[in-house]
Amino acid sequence: STTKILTCIITLENIDTDKKVTVSEKAAKQPPVKLGMKVTEEYRIIDLLHCLMLESYNDCAVAIAESVAGSTEEFANLMNEKAKELGMNNTNFEDCSGLSDSDNHYTSAYDVALMSRELSVKYPEIHNYSSIWMENITHKTDKSESEFGLSNTNKLLKQYPYATGLKTGSTSKAKYCVSATAKKDNIELI
Repeated sequence: STTKILTCIITLENIDTDKKVTVSEKAAKQPPVKLGMKVTEEYRIIDLLHCLMLESYNDCAVAIAESVAGSTEEFANLMNEKAKELGMNNTNFEDCSGLSDSDNHYTSAYDVALMSRELSVKYPEIHNYSSIWMENITHKTDKSESEFGLSNTNKLLKQYPYATGLKTGSTSKAKYCVSATAKKDNIELI
């Protein structure tokens, strides 16, 4: 799910975060971890980014990718173009969520640091929600309003007072991964 760092960058570069996204069948059918969105529901991009960065919801990643690029495949192309632009020479993305078990979906710790720096420097507001431990979001539709809670998967936020994020992840191949950011005395580290 550290893949979602670049998903976030591509999203922030290409779409208004107040825009509403309509959930597709593909997004709704994503495997856990997911929000559980229903087909044709609408969500604001900013709320999906919160879900993406805090709980790493895969259905949110797909809904965002389809909204930005028209398809998850085209979004992966945008990700690989951006990775090259950032000098991420040991990276190739096949999807927007990081769920691929393919040998062609890979990155390195150095490249994760490069995309983490890009996100943190170019979009410092990301820390407004990557540093949140728990948050409630209200989802409104034409018919109803519901509130759901998010809990950050980054346990460093509870254990280290200077932690500001950024993203955790795990897959059967990659095992447990983290891109950690912190700020103390005007010094920021990744």
